[in-house]
Amino acid sequence: MCPQRLVLEHVTSRWGVLVLIALDERSYRFSELRRALGRVSEKMLTQTLQTLERDGLVHRDAKPVIPPRVDYSLTDLGREVGAQVRALAEWTERRLGDVQKARQVYDEARS
Repeated sequence: MCPQRLVLEHVTSRWGVLVLIALDERSYRFSELRRALGRVSEKMLTQTLQTLERDGLVHRDAKPVIPPRVDYSLTDLGREVGAQVRALAEWTERRLGDVQKARQVYDEARS
């Protein structure tokens, strides 16, 4: 698989998009981020964060305290791609009505 395509898949995955948007606002502890995203399993969020960390987009800051404290934030690279993802999300919000209208026209033409 082409390396660019793999990074694009990570960034635009279901949870990747939401993690990047959330972390673009502020850093989160794991449990806070999970609550903010809603309906994501612990396993899926862990995998998503690890993938984005490996790609250099997310920074994991584990503090040696009891109980353990781990904070997640975006790196400079992550903030850059996060802005692009946020722009796409904002476009989707602005143009959702047009997309729904196009879907309705398409469906009616085929019924």
